[in-house]
Amino acid sequence: MLKKFCGHLSTVARHRHKVLVHCIKAGIVWRGLTHDLSKFSPTEFIPGVKYYQGTRSPNEREREIYGASRAWMHHKGRNRHHFEYWTDYSPVTKQMEPVKMPTVFVIEMFCDRVSASKIYGKESYTDKSPLEYFLKVKSKRVIHPETSDLLEKLLTMLAEKGEDATFDYIKNMNKKD
Repeated sequence: MLKKFCGHLSTVARHRHKVLVHCIKAGIVWRGLTHDLSKFSPTEFIPGVKYYQGTRSPNEREREIYGASRAWMHHKGRNRHHFEYWTDYSPVTKQMEPVKMPTVFVIEMFCDRVSASKIYGKESYTDKSPLEYFLKVKSKRVIHPETSDLLEKLLTMLAEKGEDATFDYIKNMNKKD
């Protein structure tokens, strides 16, 4: 259990550090400093240790065992950089609908996805990895079309032009907001 504890703590810390670095490059320092702090709550940290594998999110394993991940439900409800946070009942359709995310949270989501791809992909990571992951499950997501389009645009730019050009674009994008 100590090995899983240390492994999960290390993964979360390395991920948060990479997100912070990316958020600084993107010009959203506060989002980087406060990113994923809920992962240290007992609701998320304990299952994170219990289901730690080192190659993918512990939430995936918890979901396989129980059909749902309580840690993930807690996490997505407290972290606005997840598109799953941005759903609400539509007064028109009377159904749950995706809501367009504010740009700052889309940028943080971009930083999060790139960082997660680096942490879990390790040596196999390329600047195309986050886009490939996004496209693999794109059709199954319930995400606002404008949010999806912006995220895909940034991930495509990363794949085609690299980190420096993408973060320069994001910084200039932030100045316009």
